[in-house]
Amino acid sequence: MAMRTLVFPAIAALALGGCATSGHGYGETRRGEHVEFTWASGGANEGTMTATLADGIVYSGPYFQITHDTTVERLGPLWYGWGGAWRGWPYWGPEPRLDFVTHYSGRVVANLTGPNDKHMRCRFRLKRPSSQMAGGGMGKCQFANGETIDAQFPTA
Repeated sequence: MAMRTLVFPAIAALALGGCATSGHGYGETRRGEHVEFTWASGGANEGTMTATLADGIVYSGPYFQITHDTTVERLGPLWYGWGGAWRGWPYWGPEPRLDFVTHYSGRVVANLTGPNDKHMRCRFRLKRPSSQMAGGGMGKCQFANGETIDAQFPTA
């Protein structure tokens, strides 16, 4: 009985671990500065992402793949650090709303935090949404000052 108690959790952990994927991407600012991205899935339709700028500054945080099942409440972390408002991008209103979920369904969005609590928001269109981030994609990230990064993620 004790052996079964130990073996089952180990098998379950291996099975869950086998579903995790990770990958990389790259981008460039409008000024031509290179940006390296890495991501790791953390479960169904979400994970963590890191962006390393050419000067070594690192931004990291959660990403979410929006699906028709995504709840508005689940998206709260996307608005952290933006002073209660995400203005300047279509469908990216001052707080999470149902039209955001509808518009971004099948896409990935992220809110990355850097030094001094500065933030970068990202949105990506996936090549193969059924494969999540592993299917590759492309999109854009934006700093609070409006500067943007064009990003691409090859198939993992």
